[in-house]
Amino acid sequence: MNRRVVILGAGGTIAMAGAHAYDWVDYGDTGIINPVDEIVAGMDFGLPGVTLDLRSFRMLPSTGITPEDWLDLAQTIDTLCHTDAPAGIVVTHGTATMEDTAFFLHLTQRVDVPVILTGAQRPPNTEGSDAAANMRHAIAVAASGTLPGGAYLVMDAKILPADRASKTANHALDAFEAPDGGPLGTVNADGSLTLFNAPLPRPHVFARPRAPLPRVGVVISYPGAGGEVVEALTASGVAALISAGFPPGRPTPGERAAMQRAAGAGVLVVQSSRAPRGRVPLQRWNEEAGILSGGGLSPAKARILVMLALAEGMARDEIQDLLLSW
Repeated sequence: MNRRVVILGAGGTIAMAGAHAYDWVDYGDTGIINPVDEIVAGMDFGLPGVTLDLRSFRMLPSTGITPEDWLDLAQTIDTLCHTDAPAGIVVTHGTATMEDTAFFLHLTQRVDVPVILTGAQRPPNTEGSDAAANMRHAIAVAASGTLPGGAYLVMDAKILPADRASKTANHALDAFEAPDGGPLGTVNADGSLTLFNAPLPRPHVFARPRAPLPRVGVVISYPGAGGEVVEALTASGVAALISAGFPPGRPTPGERAAMQRAAGAGVLVVQSSRAPRGRVPLQRWNEEAGILSGGGLSPAKARILVMLALAEGMARDEIQDLLLSW
């Protein structure tokens, strides 16, 4: 049986070219971002029965991606799935924001087609590049028929859930992990899959809103931090703030006072944590101050969920329940 996999190119290191064989750091200076057909040209992935359908989205450096790009990407995927649904979709993406894009798609993807994000830590034309192997692994997962609809990351042969995946290293090839729960499985050398964890069901799938999405800021706690950043973001008109507090989810006194003032002024404030593992549970200390608890999501992922929840018109209590369900 032939399985069609769409590869949707969205730029990133996997689409770039280094200036020399060991250009693993400054390759962005070349200004080269190749379309997806050039990325896979000449690559034999050794996956019989799989047909590739190559499509271009946008040739972007991942640090430049915006929520508007997410909305357009989600719409593109939706159109691809409703016209002639493939077995799966692979999105080639820069690693800097791959986990953010994956979680947005995971929260908004309504069709039962797995969307696999992959990329590279080293450009394809450099020594030791992981580009071809990551692409092969992602295609194998997309074609496997083993995963339900939603978004996943495939890097360094690991299959990672979008709600827990995180980039934990700057340059290493094994840069992605799921610190709180581990990977769902691995891709074997022959292209087969070994799955040892089932993906958790999504508590809620959002209807995709129109642009622009509500503005949500993130404030990182550090020793001696005052409330200036919270106050500046509040004054700029953000709809919500996520506090990336000290583990297990506490800001500095100065930040805390500013957060309480922001909550009193109608800004939705969520207390999250810098720690990569463990939850920020419901706490009376936060409830009495009008501050929500971030549950098991990282600050970056809590931000994405809150943006979508506010766009959908959810009430504070509904948003709190949803945060605690992840």
